[in-house]
Amino acid sequence: MRKRISNLTSNILNPYLVSLVLILLLSFKSTSSILDAVKWSLILIALSILPVFSVITYLVRSQRVEGPFIKIRKQRTKIYLLAGVCAGVAYIILHCFGAPPTLVATCVAGLSAVVIFMGINLWWKISLHTAFVTASVTVLIILYGSIAAATVVLVPLIAWARIELGRHSLAQVATGALLAALIVFVVFHLFGLV
Repeated sequence: MRKRISNLTSNILNPYLVSLVLILLLSFKSTSSILDAVKWSLILIALSILPVFSVITYLVRSQRVEGPFIKIRKQRTKIYLLAGVCAGVAYIILHCFGAPPTLVATCVAGLSAVVIFMGINLWWKISLHTAFVTASVTVLIILYGSIAAATVVLVPLIAWARIELGRHSLAQVATGALLAALIVFVVFHLFGLV
């Protein structure tokens, strides 16, 4: 039963779905019209989620990796590089076309996290599930205040699930969470959003 719950938790709170929900929430929060929100949502999804998801899906189908959430640390390097390129391109497009500061800050935080986590990945595997959830919770609390505080419960939940499944150690989930929150806070502070 514990394995089933932890597996379900990991599948629901996966980086792709968490990113999708965050992009939609931020796009609608930071724009003045539904059309703008949809435009920025589609641009961000096309630039950040779809390329990485498509490549990983291809790798899974061609049996180069065993699942959509890559377990083997060394297999993550190319995905980090792809995610970094995608985040860099997204930043340039958002910046050049006048995206709302919240979306630009989120993109910069994502790019910063990719670079830092890719460096860590050279010798140690960090929990991306926990990092994505924590980063998202941090962004939501910064933007929505106390009304978003209830989302904090998702952080220990996903950390427990990743440990329970044997995918990460306590140190790996804790480091992912702490670094993600710190990166978001620093970037949003630099953008004057905190």
